[in-house]
Amino acid sequence: MRVSLQVVIALCLLLTGIPTMAVVAAEQPMELQWSHLMPPAPPKLRSFLAPKGGPFDVGPVPSGGLTAHEAQPEARWMSTPSASREPVPVVDSLDGKRVRIGGYVVPLDFEATSVKEFLLVPFVGACIHVPPPPANQIIYVKSDEGFGVKGSFDPVYVTGTLKVIATSTGLADAGYSIVAEKVEVR
Repeated sequence: MRVSLQVVIALCLLLTGIPTMAVVAAEQPMELQWSHLMPPAPPKLRSFLAPKGGPFDVGPVPSGGLTAHEAQPEARWMSTPSASREPVPVVDSLDGKRVRIGGYVVPLDFEATSVKEFLLVPFVGACIHVPPPPANQIIYVKSDEGFGVKGSFDPVYVTGTLKVIATSTGLADAGYSIVAEKVEVR
């Protein structure tokens, strides 16, 4: 019986505990939810109606008044025109993670019904019928092979390595990007 050198090496690696390429390739991606893409909310600001000396009193208001984000802290998480926008916070610890996430396709580059570049968004119609969600809720996806779209309201699941990198498109700004290994149409 003749055994190939590759089989012997693979068995030696397996017995010594060193993972082989097949084991690494079979590693399951992290199942990502849209909420994972948003960092924890900033602490609530004190109420300026609270009595002085109370538990929420942090001292006098700065002489210049409040910034837009101090007066309305939830504005930090909303989309605004890009000329006046501060960067939307993202989760840097997700950079380089192999993930799988579901969402809806907003096509950017396609041929007939094959889509190669798109925005993955958490709800139907985002960026088209309603204002876009914040950049930390949009993923720019590039699929070298492309995939066939059944309908614009069908959900998809994208698997690939997530990058924390801002990408600006004509429709919206994305806080993350993925080069898709696989796009599953549901």
